[in-house]
Amino acid sequence: MSICNTTPSSSSGSTAKTWIVHGLLAGAAIAVAIGARAYHLSRSGRFRSRVIGVIPARFASSRFQGKPLVHILGKPMIQRTWERANLATSLDYLVVATDDENIAECCRGFGANVIMTSESCRNGTERCNEALEKLDKKYDIVVNIQGDEPLIEPEIIDGIVKALQEAPDAVFSTAVTSLKPEDAFDPNRVKCIVNNRGYAIYFSRGLIPFNKSGKVNPQFPYMLHLGIQSFDAKFLKIYSQLQPTPLQLEEDLEQLKVLENGYKMKVIKVDHEAHGVDTPDDVEKIESFMRERNLS
Repeated sequence: MSICNTTPSSSSGSTAKTWIVHGLLAGAAIAVAIGARAYHLSRSGRFRSRVIGVIPARFASSRFQGKPLVHILGKPMIQRTWERANLATSLDYLVVATDDENIAECCRGFGANVIMTSESCRNGTERCNEALEKLDKKYDIVVNIQGDEPLIEPEIIDGIVKALQEAPDAVFSTAVTSLKPEDAFDPNRVKCIVNNRGYAIYFSRGLIPFNKSGKVNPQFPYMLHLGIQSFDAKFLKIYSQLQPTPLQLEEDLEQLKVLENGYKMKVIKVDHEAHGVDTPDDVEKIESFMRERNLS
């Protein structure tokens, strides 16, 4: 498995303080969902019109060290992700956010924009927020593009951006696709359930919904979360201030912190052959898939 050679291209008192902080955050969120709409419309004529794509990338990983730099058919995975994301028409700017100089050097080698972020970022969302704070230009939507989805379709990026622009009561949008039966009990494949209006109800590493038989129901349309997500930029700052939540910690899924705090998340369903790279074994699988379809 080769690593980057780039291819060009108080009790009561403290309780009171806690409620005050919660109230302030809730008030800010209301401004995001309601007041922000009027602000953005007056500036651009279109709601949440300025969009940035951020690809968070870190070298250290408990499951797959150096994952962004692993080669997939001759190109670093981070390069393949960049090239696919760069085709999205909704993005005004695209940048890789990393805390690792090797990743930064690799990305600059194939022409990517790079911004250095802190090693203390606990997840990709926090890395996106830090990158946003370091940029001079202001944006309305931040798209968190997973660096381990080298075959991400640019249309999916455009789809979740449009979904967030058309849902002023939501602060977050993401995408799902059909779950394969063989992935039903794989904890690396995150499942999602939504309500009748297309808003997320829950995400889990386990199979949801789970029936009494304990088996996969071949007639049920289970959904796989694709990982890509977009935030209202003002909410992203609020998100980083929110404390970790019980479900988020138990499932190790950062999007659950959004739901546990009562915010709305818009979900779109897409037809996508998901090929995320979570472990070294996934590299061989995705290369085989690409060879079968003559994808270079």
